[in-house]
Amino acid sequence: MSRVGRMPIKVPLDVEVTIRGGDVTVRGPKGELSRSFHPDMIISLEDSTLTVARPSDSRIHRALHGLTRSLLANMVEGVTKGFQRTLELSGVGYRAQSVGGKLVLQLGFSHPVEIVPPPQLSIAVEGTNRVVVGGIDKELVGEVAAKIRAIKPPEPYKGKGVKYIEERIRRKAGKAAGKAGRAAK
Repeated sequence: MSRVGRMPIKVPLDVEVTIRGGDVTVRGPKGELSRSFHPDMIISLEDSTLTVARPSDSRIHRALHGLTRSLLANMVEGVTKGFQRTLELSGVGYRAQSVGGKLVLQLGFSHPVEIVPPPQLSIAVEGTNRVVVGGIDKELVGEVAAKIRAIKPPEPYKGKGVKYIEERIRRKAGKAAGKAGRAAK
């Protein structure tokens, strides 16, 4: 049996879960999330505990078991605490600012890059080089953060670009270091 799928999900008192067949709606202090799950998965709520069961040990049911449980746990956590990803801009002249609900990035291009966030997300700018993407939907927060990072991913020689705050960039030696090593032979 799936180790992840077997784990029960504790539902806090201020969270309301509604299950209609394969459709699950979770309401909490931060908002409301709805999602449709595979109709074969058995989702039940008993004594403020969500559990997911599978009808058989077929390959598809085993794969869906842990996935369904993880998505449900993310929904419950999202409406109670929320999620956020922090991005850092590194490079001379690279900066971010929030203008009229839009994120404006200057990343060394000939023009500023404007990003309009979806209405369910909030994008905050800390200082001039940190962007915090927050919201209740983990999938959407990660997707928007990845799109921002994809505009100018960090490069390995100088480390310039947009990176996640926890990301480590593997640095490479430049041409000069390579030539010096060959000349010594």
